[in-house]
Amino acid sequence: MRDYQQLNGLALAYVGDAIYEIYIRDYLVEQGQTRPNKLHHMATNYVSAKAQASLMEELLAADLLTEEEILFYKRGRNAKSHTTAKNADVMTYRISTGFEALMGYLHLTKQQERLEELIAWCIEKVRETNG
Repeated sequence: MRDYQQLNGLALAYVGDAIYEIYIRDYLVEQGQTRPNKLHHMATNYVSAKAQASLMEELLAADLLTEEEILFYKRGRNAKSHTTAKNADVMTYRISTGFEALMGYLHLTKQQERLEELIAWCIEKVRETNG
């Protein structure tokens, strides 16, 4: 497929989940974290459904997204998934799916600079929140 703008929200979220997690893992290792249990625990502050939903709501509240980015977030959020998160309610899970869809869209459409800008913003927000 060449026209990634036609992908459904769940396919975008599938890619976005992996891409975002790689950036977070890279970041944590760059910070000197090397113990697997500690890495996993720290990563959940960034990649859990609850964390992603919170970040998405903050991105929207801060008016940081373009209209196009919001459309792809909504495509993921509104997608009909037959799975649910283990530790999140349905709305939190859907918002986090929208977050992942946005990340997947930016990655697949080669908007690397924008992807990294938003991920850096998210990392900073989590750092501010968790100290």
